[in-house]
Amino acid sequence: MSNAASRDRALIVLTSHGELGDTGRSTGFYLPEVAHPWRVFVEAGLTVDLVSVKGGEPPMDGHDPSDPVQQRFLEDPEMSAKLKNTPKPSEVDASRYGIVLYAGGHGVMWDFPGNAELAAIGRQVYEQGGVVAAVCHGPAGLVDLTLSDGSHLVAGKRVAAFTNDEESAVGLTEVVPFLLADKLTERGAVHVPAPNFEANVVVDGRLVTGQNPASATGVAEAAVAALREQAKA
Repeated sequence: MSNAASRDRALIVLTSHGELGDTGRSTGFYLPEVAHPWRVFVEAGLTVDLVSVKGGEPPMDGHDPSDPVQQRFLEDPEMSAKLKNTPKPSEVDASRYGIVLYAGGHGVMWDFPGNAELAAIGRQVYEQGGVVAAVCHGPAGLVDLTLSDGSHLVAGKRVAAFTNDEESAVGLTEVVPFLLADKLTERGAVHVPAPNFEANVVVDGRLVTGQNPASATGVAEAAVAALREQAKA
């Protein structure tokens, strides 16, 4: 890492998109895919910051009050304050972070791809020796993430992401603007699927991806391990 301070901070990226196509249903960032990585990062001694596409308080989905980790996240004074007033990507200093995690939730399918400022955060973190991670639909943030040489970050790398079968199982194949696994494959990624809704974490160097919500904790653990490995190097 070029900056020792960046080894102790992680940034979680959230969608600002709250509408599920034209279904009339709401969506947003998927809380378990934020809360569970947050717990892992904090227990590893990292400070966790949030950013959302439009800033402010982003729309939330998937809240399960019976999950103590989600409740702890929402009730944590620091994270509660950060969640109510997230910065926009243009307001983030990417040099401070050793890990950037693109969290999922269906909303990301609309506002992660094509966002140059969001992609720039991932590019800088990766090129300064940090870890880029994404879970479930979060790899939508990798679709248009190119490196300084113009190549796609995912090109030639093994990745996990919400699969076509899983999208079909939740009945949203015709609602999402594209199928995530197909789009990543188009960008040169090697998509590595597992059975529907089973935990699946794929690590390719400093790129760590997970297939679905069940993979969120494992993605964060693998990201921390990759960051520590890089620090030793």
